[in-house]
Amino acid sequence: VCKRMDLVCQRMLNQGFLKVERYHNLCQKQVKAQLPRRESERRNHSLARHADILAAVETRLSLLNMTFMKYVDSNLCCFIPGKVIDEIYRVLRYVNSTRAPQRAHEVLQELRDISSMAMEYFDEKIVPILKRKMPGSDVSGRLIGTAPVPGPSAALTTMQLFSKQSPSRQEVTKLQQQVKANGTGLTALKREISELRLKVQEQQKQLQDQDQKLLEQTQIIGEQNARLAELERKLREVMESTVGNSSGSGSNEQSPRKRRKAVDSTDCPRKSKRLRNRK
Repeated sequence: VCKRMDLVCQRMLNQGFLKVERYHNLCQKQVKAQLPRRESERRNHSLARHADILAAVETRLSLLNMTFMKYVDSNLCCFIPGKVIDEIYRVLRYVNSTRAPQRAHEVLQELRDISSMAMEYFDEKIVPILKRKMPGSDVSGRLIGTAPVPGPSAALTTMQLFSKQSPSRQEVTKLQQQVKANGTGLTALKREISELRLKVQEQQKQLQDQDQKLLEQTQIIGEQNARLAELERKLREVMESTVGNSSGSGSNEQSPRKRRKAVDSTDCPRKSKRLRNRK
């Protein structure tokens, strides 16, 4: 590869990571400025998902910074995964251009996958090579010191020095290996902790959404119960009014019959007197 081209590409990758960090900070400031101060009001705000996605991106950026920038600042390598930078830009532009984005785990699925693969590959394959190039990694020069003055006993003193320093050199290599193992284990633990935190945040968000839906459903059920009570009351009034009308009509029908019977009873004595007079 052309050295000039290699340097230009490395500079572009390093500047790309720094620019995406600045762009993320700008987006986060804009969203936070529009959010309310109270945490309870933020959950129901229209920008709540925007804030969750930006917080997850911030966690990813911090993990990438801890993994790569130590060696980038030492001029041992550049920020290698350029595809991660492109994916972060895609997520940030999606957040800025969408009013109602999807959930955080759906938007950040690709970013999590490629960033995790990039960090794992860097820790396993590239970091051991870079640690050999770091200043202070070659212990043999410091242990041996300056070359002895040539003379009759020069070879003997050099051999004695090598024999004396060989155990300490083995101990140093063992310590270096332990430090490497501890470093890789620590980075893996940090990555797992950050992912668990993200999962906990997503689960809390889901629980909040479920609580909100449950509250809405209870309100709807209460309104339906009130409507049913109102309908029952109206139905009872209608039934009472119909029963009253039917009883009134029955009494009106019976009154003419009673009148006829009363008239017949008054006419009976008159008829009996007429029959007596005729006899």
